[in-house]
Amino acid sequence: MMLVIDNYDSFTYNLVQYLGEMNVPMEVHRNDQITLDEISAKNPERILISPGPCSPKEAGLSNDIIMAYAGKIPLLGVCLGHQCIGYSFGAEIVVNHRLMHGKTSPIIHDGKDLFAGIPSPFNA
Repeated sequence: MMLVIDNYDSFTYNLVQYLGEMNVPMEVHRNDQITLDEISAKNPERILISPGPCSPKEAGLSNDIIMAYAGKIPLLGVCLGHQCIGYSFGAEIVVNHRLMHGKTSPIIHDGKDLFAGIPSPFNA
């Protein structure tokens, strides 16, 4: 089961819709409406940390979840979730004054692990 942590962003349900179309078993919980103990009892196979309107400092339980599960199960952060992963491991999160929403860049990779079966390069 994939646990989706909703950081109060409407885009979370776009992700949930896409995952549902791929028949991914999942549960969605808001970042302040579940505890680490409750997550542990659910025994998720992977966790997705969603986008949100705030900074990692205001992302509820998201950072604690990352630290509790990093290296144990796959974690994916999207937008704020991605920032939370960096923040949890000491990255400095700064404001970019040049918006990059929707910008694509060529991704070059070695075809291993996460990128197995994906052409290199590809635009993302």
